[in-house]
Amino acid sequence: MDHLLAQLDWLTTEQPAMLALVEELCNQNSGTFNLPGLAAVCEKLVTEFSVLGGQISVLPTQPMQTVADDGTMISQPLGSMIHIRKWPAATRRVLLCIHMDTVYPAEHPFQKCVLLPDGSLNGPGVADAKGGLTVMLFALRALEQSSLAGKIGWDVLINPDEEIGSFGSYPMIESLAPLCDFGLLFEPSLPDGTLVSWRKGSGNFTFVVRGRAAHAGRDFESGRNAIVALSRLMSAIADRNIDPDVTLNVGRVSGGGPLNVVPDLAIGRVNVRVKTVEQKSSVLSEMARLTAEFNQLDGISVEMFGEFSSPPKPHTSDVAELQQRIESSAATLDIPVRWQGTGGACDGNKFAAAGLPNIDTLGPCGGNIHSSAEYLLPASLVPRAKLAALILLSYADQQ
Repeated sequence: MDHLLAQLDWLTTEQPAMLALVEELCNQNSGTFNLPGLAAVCEKLVTEFSVLGGQISVLPTQPMQTVADDGTMISQPLGSMIHIRKWPAATRRVLLCIHMDTVYPAEHPFQKCVLLPDGSLNGPGVADAKGGLTVMLFALRALEQSSLAGKIGWDVLINPDEEIGSFGSYPMIESLAPLCDFGLLFEPSLPDGTLVSWRKGSGNFTFVVRGRAAHAGRDFESGRNAIVALSRLMSAIADRNIDPDVTLNVGRVSGGGPLNVVPDLAIGRVNVRVKTVEQKSSVLSEMARLTAEFNQLDGISVEMFGEFSSPPKPHTSDVAELQQRIESSAATLDIPVRWQGTGGACDGNKFAAAGLPNIDTLGPCGGNIHSSAEYLLPASLVPRAKLAALILLSYADQQ
């Protein structure tokens, strides 16, 4: 790959421009449900990515259906996604993806970037994943300025809802995946540059328990306490945490009202992580069995909602082949590469479920994501853009 290195020279001096773009993107809040903020970031990204010369479309996402705290189903609107396509006639295609939403809502106190004394950049989404957006853009700019432009076709998907499971953009992933040969996603690598090889699957489930209201003093015996039933159900689910590869986290409960009323509604929300498809099926069967068991209680009814929005992402032979390509590219750039699995899920899980082998941590180095201590290592921006660009150029060089 040494003969391709000259194609990357342009990137060498681009760290200031890359860092400035990260800061601009991060200083505009784009929490998943902040639709005006997402629209502002979307507009900025359309402008930035337009230099690539691809066909750009801004597309609506389908709303997310969720259970409210009163037990009713509500429809939550989501932001728009960006799809860019170039060189549609190319015989080999890649799907590149990263999200524009963050976990920080508009009212969160963490809103602005600050350059810290150690040289790292602290800010909302600097690593997850506006740094990744920047790396992806500059890698594609390097590809399109090279002598190999047009030798590999590409699609870009920038979605607005990854932090809640990509419910609105998942259909777009499913439609694009069969058109491509492999996927590159730009979630942050680990702080030391380690890349992710496999991921657990993740699912969110809601249990709506209904009982019978009654006066807690005058008619207590005729009531059926939904909170008590939910507590026992959640405890039974938590007791299934006997395998380190399978975790069931009771993350939120709600219900009740005046203390002199036997509560007739309680809601529990559970996140599940599994390593294999077989574990996924086993957990689903067990939660369905518990739901049926608790429905046999006198005066109690239970409904279960939810799904595995991110199926497990295994380490397959196709992924191993892609890893070898990345290792070769990294070695050419003198970038050390290490791999490990993780319990975290991302859109890479969905790519895999759609049949598209992918590596999903090609973004910059950073850490403490999903917290006010989130940081990015600016010195990793150019090397990560060079790595992604060289991966693309190596495939283009084969055509």
